[in-house]
Amino acid sequence: MELNLRIDWSELDLFGHVNNVMYAKYMQAARVNFMEKVGIMKTYEEQKIGFMVAATSILYYKPIFYPGNISIKTLVKETKNTSFVLEHDIYNAQGELCARGEDVIVYFDFKKNEKLLLNPGLLKLLKAD
Repeated sequence: MELNLRIDWSELDLFGHVNNVMYAKYMQAARVNFMEKVGIMKTYEEQKIGFMVAATSILYYKPIFYPGNISIKTLVKETKNTSFVLEHDIYNAQGELCARGEDVIVYFDFKKNEKLLLNPGLLKLLKAD
């Protein structure tokens, strides 16, 4: 799944490139986009079953500069019993890989305040991407 974003001048740091904190924001945007596409956001609205981020990490390869656009390619790297791992590759406008991030996502019932097993329907959606 791919998400394209425009770099905003306010995302820069003192040295004129995108601040490292913004990469986490980009990953969040890609994560929410992914959840909307696979239907988890709808499930949350209807049943209060959704996701919780258990861990996140980012490796930085190249700086990103303003003005410009980025592309974030998100895929499901791994599935487990109650969680899955999203991998986000962040590319600059020239198509160069600038960062790679990962999110460990736990499937969660917010009414019962407990994690859930990934059901076969959701697993099929996650693996289809």
